Amino acid sequence: MLCSERGDCASVAKMIDLYRGQSDFNINCMDPLGRTALSIAIINENPELMEILLENGIKTYDSLLLAIEEEYVEGVEILLEQEERIWKRGTPHSWEAVDPVYSSYTPDITPLILAAHKNNYEILRILLDQGAILPSPHDIKCNCQPCLKTLRDDSLRYSLSRLNAYRALSSPSLISLTSTDPILTAFKLSAQLRNLAKMEAQFCQEYTSLREQVQSFATSLLDHARSSYELEVILNYNGEESTWRPGNHHTLDRLHLAIKCKQKSFVAHHTVQQLLGILSC
Repeated sequence: MLCSERGDCASVAKMIDLYRGQSDFNINCMDPLGRTALSIAIINENPELMEILLENGIKTYDSLLLAIEEEYVEGVEILLEQEERIWKRGTPHSWEAVDPVYSSYTPDITPLILAAHKNNYEILRILLDQGAILPSPHDIKCNCQPCLKTLRDDSLRYSLSRLNAYRALSSPSLISLTSTDPILTAFKLSAQLRNLAKMEAQFCQEYTSLREQVQSFATSLLDHARSSYELEVILNYNGEESTWRPGNHHTLDRLHLAIKCKQKSFVAHHTVQQLLGILSC
């Protein structure tokens, strides 16, 4: 453990070879903070040490989640490759098999959710390329058996798992990577968060903060319009017909939707107001 902390890969490899098979040697031992040698290698961003430990059979536990939390991209790639080698279809993944009592993460936290919480674009892209998906949270009034059981067993965990899911869905990076119409996605999500803030008063502040984050993301996309034409295309877009062209009638469908969804910052954006001023002349 000391050699792992120091990054002394040669000594770690030598000790593993020397004591392999002895009953009093445990490659999965932990320090007083509950860290394995692999955890230390991740925290110190030491890919060589990670490879040595993984080649010698150290258990990964929830190391992938730790690498995501540390935003260590190379470590995430190494651990995903390891998971692909050891995972068998029909069995839980390494981070799912960890005893919740000893895990640093709750069962509802998946690699994709945690990466979205960190809003790490590169890690999210890697996970999505690997086929990771984020299921839509159930409605707050859902009466399906899994929801009713979870609510009976632990009502706080039930509410927090929904909050964690929406915190992930509110990630600007995740919206950018998964949505073909990020502005519309942000508008719809904002409306959902507004309703949740009303229905779950205990978490009103958290949902309101997420709503403000989503609104800010949608508004910030307007800053990327480089000309009046591009801004007009955005504000006249309705998701169905062909791209708006100069000379066509201004429907301003997207702007009307923003007003309907109470996206005040979007409507009040200086570029929108400047264009409206020109159109009104």
